[in-house]
Amino acid sequence: MKNQDILERFIPHSLSAIETLNLALRLKTSWQEAQPMKIFVNDQLTIEGNSNAFINPAIEAGVIHSRALLEFLGLNMSRNGRLQNPIGPRKPDDIGIELFANATGSLARVSPTQALSRHPGGEAEAEQSLLSVFRLANKGLAHLTSSFLASPEETRLLEIASRRIPALIVSYLYTPLGIPAPASRLSSRPRPPG
Repeated sequence: MKNQDILERFIPHSLSAIETLNLALRLKTSWQEAQPMKIFVNDQLTIEGNSNAFINPAIEAGVIHSRALLEFLGLNMSRNGRLQNPIGPRKPDDIGIELFANATGSLARVSPTQALSRHPGGEAEAEQSLLSVFRLANKGLAHLTSSFLASPEETRLLEIASRRIPALIVSYLYTPLGIPAPASRLSSRPRPPG
């Protein structure tokens, strides 16, 4: 895969999935239970059901794309549950931030310190939010468990991560390369009360 394809297709696709994750989490927390849903394609009713038919797969896909972008940046979760840079080189077919360069040289993997800095809720909350992605991807999606988004706190942390990861991609990839970040591909409308 060419670097241009990664910047123009792969990463924007992942960012869009994470943006959809954020929307799904906000909708999920604003409703007490699943809501009736209709999906229109080309102004024709195409799918009917309840909101879980959108929310659940949007959350699951967003978690996987979030993990992929964290790993792209060079971050993962240590065995003792801390944010770390992996030890050793990437596999030959892995795509990482260090494949990109600007006038000063190759971009570096993002350190845990960089990933946790400038978060208004503090470093501990920032770390737990990013670790929530790994916990949910590893335990909640890789095999069936009853703990997937079992608590409001896990949902809150994942929502923070869904805002933090795109900011990290912009700060450590697009800005150093001097190119604009991909535009949002998602719009939603507030639901009228009642």
